[in-house]
Amino acid sequence: MVSAAEQMAANTSWAALSKATELRKRIFFTIGLLIICRLGTYIPVPGIDGAALRDFMQGAGQGIGGMLSMFTGGALGRMGIFALGIMPYISASIIVQLMTALVPALENLKKEGEAGRKKINQYTRYGTVLLAALQAYGLAVSLEAGDLVSDPGLFFRVECLITLVGGTMFMMWLGEQITARGIGNGISLIIFVGIIAEVPAALAQFFASGRSGALSPAVIIGVILMVIIVIAFVVFMERALRKIHIQYPRRQVGMKMYDGGSSHLPIKVNPAGVIPAIFASSLLLLPTTISTFSGASTGPVMSTILAYFGPGQPLYILFFIAMIVFFAYFYTHNVAFKTDDVADNLKNQNGFVPGIRPGAKTAQYLEYVVNRVLVLGAAYLAAVCLMPEILRSQFQIPFYFGGTSVLIVVSVTMDTIQQVQSHLLAHQYEGLIEKSQLRGKGKRRTRKGGPSRR
Repeated sequence: MVSAAEQMAANTSWAALSKATELRKRIFFTIGLLIICRLGTYIPVPGIDGAALRDFMQGAGQGIGGMLSMFTGGALGRMGIFALGIMPYISASIIVQLMTALVPALENLKKEGEAGRKKINQYTRYGTVLLAALQAYGLAVSLEAGDLVSDPGLFFRVECLITLVGGTMFMMWLGEQITARGIGNGISLIIFVGIIAEVPAALAQFFASGRSGALSPAVIIGVILMVIIVIAFVVFMERALRKIHIQYPRRQVGMKMYDGGSSHLPIKVNPAGVIPAIFASSLLLLPTTISTFSGASTGPVMSTILAYFGPGQPLYILFFIAMIVFFAYFYTHNVAFKTDDVADNLKNQNGFVPGIRPGAKTAQYLEYVVNRVLVLGAAYLAAVCLMPEILRSQFQIPFYFGGTSVLIVVSVTMDTIQQVQSHLLAHQYEGLIEKSQLRGKGKRRTRKGGPSRR
């Protein structure tokens, strides 16, 4: 039987958006800050030789340069003040979350409530500054080595470091403002907009290759169909759940005995989301990024690493798969779905899995189920992320169709639409409460105007 809340959600229409004033303000606020993020990608870092950088990115656009430029919304290709993007903040957040699961002091801090959460966020910001400073300095040195700087030296390195770190911290602040006062997750939306902004140019280049004869029409149609199928597959897998039946015993309130209820514990097929793909991509892109900007100064060790771990190489693919599987299990068990905590919460709420004893036995059963569900989740992530490698190596597709990018775009879109629907549902619910209160006042006013009792 459908509950009242589910029935109300089914009847919610997008036409109610015109009446939800608070939601419209949130949407316009979010769009305004995202426009600021896009404008920052066009403000160049001081000291960059624009002509040399443009020639360099045109040559590197077919490979790693195109990947990084698309993932940063084109800011890296133009060396804008947001060239590092929001990735240092994401890396710091993931590292702090993993450390929270491994370090008892941080885990106890997390359990302290709002004060502990603020302290952990402060550690995340410190980690963001450190990672952004390291990446900015490395990028400045690499730009100098690639002869892309008009006046190399210590002054350029300092100004590049200050500019890039400041740009990353400003983007982090914008993301937090979107999350608090806008709609959706601010950090995810910034990455989403950066990826979407580069798609039209990539598609234009892709179809231009078809017009020039570099790609056959059959390949173009096949790639378009495959993109549609992959998006539908990602949506299906992100919504897939494994439901575990939970039973609650009878309870007595006063002199009345209430029957026990039942519910379901949903376990996503991919509890870790896109984090395993982001971590694996970051590890694999690190040596290639360094070699791309270092130019001819690549040493023998780096050359050997690139020979075996370059994009499309067998060891690259095997290492990519291994890292995705490892991070999928590690992040799920230590951060996303901690079976011991879930079992303790069920025990405290007097809930139990039928046929399984509460406590340690329930935790073992949940771990058994999660491990087997993650086989599908990790395989799904690996398949989606490896498809671009096959496209580039086998069909020489001239634009980067990133599996990680598709995962981010689809996940952020689904999450944002769900939050908008939640706001619309809350607005509809508030309207029903106001109507019921007005009706109640009218009834009370009618009683007062009636004949008085003797």
